Amino acid sequence: MIHRADDSYRFDLDDARYSHIRRLSWLFLVTLIISGVVAGLVGLAIWQTYQHTLTFYLKWQDALVGLSWFLSCIALGGSILIIRFLSALHAGNHEGMVTFDGKETIMVRDLSSENMKSIFWIMNSSFWCFVAVLVGLVPDILLGWTLQLPDPLLVIFATAIVVLLTLAGLVVSIISASFIIIGITGGISFGRKLGSSHTYKLNGQATIRIDNFVMTIIYPGNPESMVDLNLLSCEDQKQLLFLLRKRWMDAERVWSPSLGEEIELALEEAEQSIASVA
Repeated sequence: MIHRADDSYRFDLDDARYSHIRRLSWLFLVTLIISGVVAGLVGLAIWQTYQHTLTFYLKWQDALVGLSWFLSCIALGGSILIIRFLSALHAGNHEGMVTFDGKETIMVRDLSSENMKSIFWIMNSSFWCFVAVLVGLVPDILLGWTLQLPDPLLVIFATAIVVLLTLAGLVVSIISASFIIIGITGGISFGRKLGSSHTYKLNGQATIRIDNFVMTIIYPGNPESMVDLNLLSCEDQKQLLFLLRKRWMDAERVWSPSLGEEIELALEEAEQSIASVA
């Protein structure tokens, strides 16, 4: 904890926890870069194995190339988000994860490793949406095979069925593609907020909860923040809770009436953590 003369207090990440999250982030980033490069090279290798003549049906090689290159795009997007998180983590370690600016303002950053899980699930959702796009295009791939059937009547019958399936599959592909576009838009918004600093006024409009050592702050017109207090050292956890309780009592408990009990429970856990370390 760093105490300034203007009644401001800054709480930085615990060094051990900062190093742990930083190592995990770098490992995730390196894995994504390697995976993206491998997927791109696989797609390029497949691209060179067949002729690229214009047809009204989709070749199965095109689907594999598209999947490989989309995996590269997912890895690129995930890498950008991880780099953004690493930047926020560095800022949080040097500029504070939680800062009391005077008695009426609190600034926080969500630097939990749960952010990496969120990045993974964004990538996972994008992948399966693209798989759904390809599944919808499978009938279009089959169209090329029906034209090679030996019996003309069988060609007409099979082609008619595949065309109907293609129309239905296009609906699935279009819907899945729209989800990908929505996901990209949401991912950009998520990346901008990832680990960024949010400032809240400690007044009657603020709602603060502490559950399982996670502090949740809700304020009208501001994004909700969840701060994992486990990222602080045991002593800083205790000091932060004392300061929060003091400001809550000085404000005559106008924000979050039940916060006092939650702070007491958190203080008991912090005391136990300090005792176990000692």
